[in-house]
Amino acid sequence: MLTISIAIQKGGSGKTTTALNLAAALQRMGKDVLLIDLDPQANLTQSMGIADDIELSIYELLKQAASGELVDTQQAVVNTGVLPLIPANLELASAELELVSIYGREQLLNQVLGQLEDQYDIVVIDCPPAVGMLTVNALTASNYVLMPLQAEFLPFKGVQRFMKNVQLIKKQLNKRLEILGLVLTKFDEHKSMHKQIRAQLQEMYPGKVLESGIRSNISLAKAQEQAKDIFTFDNTANGAKDYRALATEIAERLLTMAEQ
Repeated sequence: MLTISIAIQKGGSGKTTTALNLAAALQRMGKDVLLIDLDPQANLTQSMGIADDIELSIYELLKQAASGELVDTQQAVVNTGVLPLIPANLELASAELELVSIYGREQLLNQVLGQLEDQYDIVVIDCPPAVGMLTVNALTASNYVLMPLQAEFLPFKGVQRFMKNVQLIKKQLNKRLEILGLVLTKFDEHKSMHKQIRAQLQEMYPGKVLESGIRSNISLAKAQEQAKDIFTFDNTANGAKDYRALATEIAERLLTMAEQ
């Protein structure tokens, strides 16, 4: 089972959209994929049509792991009709403070996911837009991190800071963690600034910038409004074409990295 964190130290970068539609594309390629919403804003959970009053969320699983009384992780998996999901709720915001004094706090999500080892091919985690305890847990439990960002100045500066945090977590907590790549979202190849930032990223991080960029596409937002992935909503939209291409490129990259 491979675990991929969708993470970057910046809001509005397309993490939730990428988590949902990349997972859906991988599922259509024949993979058994599980989504996990680890963001207290619970945007992924809401985008998949799940109400706030869920009985068992990732918050409860982390609390149980912290108490040493781990519940069956599979009980928290919700069949959304799109993809299986372990949802989040607003209570997750308090987890940052509640877990800070727990021994082995960085490994709690690792314990939760350990029960699912033989049940899925790929787990995709939608992370919060900050490097707090939740994101550290995600990266500690992951094989790979995929970083979506817009081709603009502030996200560009943010990725440099985030890269340092990833390397620190790799060194101290999770030696298997690798950077799967950077994916540019809301990308317009006709804009000189977008092309400029892509070129700078390619120079700074050789081999890490994915060729498949995600164009601005209103269908992506409309699909989430209707609690659907882009392929179910409109399989011919640019968003569907882009995420299909991204999934293909990532599948090839995973195969290459596994062979190295």
